[in-house]
Amino acid sequence: MAPCYHHSFLLLFSLWVFCPLILAQTVEFNLPLKAVNLGNWLVTEGWMMPSRFDGLKGQLLDGTQVQFKSTKLGKFLCAENGGGATLVANRDQPSDWETFRLWRISDKKFNFRVFNKQFVGLQGQGTTVVAVSGNPSASETFDIIRKPDNPNRVRFQASNGMFLQAKSLTEVTADYTGGSSWDDNDPSIFEMNIVGGLQGEYQITNGYGPSAAPKHLRDHWNSYITEQDFEFMAANSLTAVRIPVGWWIAYDPAPPVPFVGGSLNALDNAFTWAAKHGMKVIVDLHAAPGSQNGQFHSASRDGFLEWGDSHIEETVKVIDFLAARYGNHPALVAIELMNEPLAPGVTYEDLTKYYQLGYEAVRSHTSNAYVIMSNRLGPADSQELLQFVRGLSRVVIDLHYYNLFDPMFQQWSLQQNIDYIYNERASDLSNVTPANGSLSFVGEWTSALAFDGATKEDSRKFAKAQQDVYGRATFGWAYWSYRCKGDTWNLKRMIKDDLIKI
Repeated sequence: MAPCYHHSFLLLFSLWVFCPLILAQTVEFNLPLKAVNLGNWLVTEGWMMPSRFDGLKGQLLDGTQVQFKSTKLGKFLCAENGGGATLVANRDQPSDWETFRLWRISDKKFNFRVFNKQFVGLQGQGTTVVAVSGNPSASETFDIIRKPDNPNRVRFQASNGMFLQAKSLTEVTADYTGGSSWDDNDPSIFEMNIVGGLQGEYQITNGYGPSAAPKHLRDHWNSYITEQDFEFMAANSLTAVRIPVGWWIAYDPAPPVPFVGGSLNALDNAFTWAAKHGMKVIVDLHAAPGSQNGQFHSASRDGFLEWGDSHIEETVKVIDFLAARYGNHPALVAIELMNEPLAPGVTYEDLTKYYQLGYEAVRSHTSNAYVIMSNRLGPADSQELLQFVRGLSRVVIDLHYYNLFDPMFQQWSLQQNIDYIYNERASDLSNVTPANGSLSFVGEWTSALAFDGATKEDSRKFAKAQQDVYGRATFGWAYWSYRCKGDTWNLKRMIKDDLIKI
């Protein structure tokens, strides 16, 4: 990839754009912050505004998880051993080895990635179908041909022009030249079950493609968040915004395919509006190269977590770019080095190595901005960063609290959820808030509840309890999110409905 920053150019550009603001005003602030996340603005989260994907209904997008059952044999295709061997068609019930993740090349051409991350393809110059390649090429590319009146009935055309067939329970080959029959006895016909999918930045940009994606995303950026929203936030006592960005912003205006240029201009606007309305900005690297958690909101292509030591250098360059551009802007309060790294895929050693280098990159441009380091999600100690950050200046540890993603929350009453906030959440927050040292930040929380039948009044009471507890975080808190289709996730609506008071 081309270099993502040029210091001399950035310095001149920053002086030209931001000097008038710097000279004209400073943005005073007090801790703790009362902030809101601008989710689904510069990093796509399809669940928050499903209509953004309306033009892609019925299409197979990157990361779609599929299973294929041979209509002739009545068995599922399987990557033997999860990958590294041949494909067979002998499984009665599908599980991980029988699930394939799509990489979309076009609306008809795809790569198939298996459990151990290899790609399905042809063995050598032959017709045996295997899953051994770590990188897809022409021989790992297949046309998915869907029956017009039943799109989940499919056949696959391989790079040799012939069709894949389940010849026997243990032999899957790409050598079928039969007719266009869709009968059950045709060995090239499979029933496709879609069992999962992603709706993130990669899916929306690669789905709409280079002809339609730029306009689609730029229209969204220009309308989803405007200066009027900053006026509303400031008028309702919010003091900061946390803005998720993707790594590709450092390559704007021509980021790597399939990403779209223009999000940097939107971020520039946010800084201008924040300064004008007396607010602060936290720039949050929500999507790191390779995906630090395998989620759609980190722009994963297929749901696999790939970020690791080999991605550290590129990720630090993104942070350096952001710090060079905004480090001395009066509205900047903090740069968050990474959102929600997931353990054990992201190791403590790789994460702290990156956090040290990212911290140094920010400090090379500003001594005033806070540096936020997100705790790992998953099986990790919430206090694991406390020792690491000792001796570092103006550092914040970010925690995210949701009473949603554990079955126990679905079984609890409102009062049990509230008690959990005042007890367990309060204790956990206290443990990562040392008397002298790093600051604590509840960077994401919501008033949404997991149990059936929760009312808006329930959400009001639940939000009040969280404000009481998270107000003890020494850096502050940030609600998720400012806008969202779901009412209780939508802080703007909750404020307008008088359900949340800041």
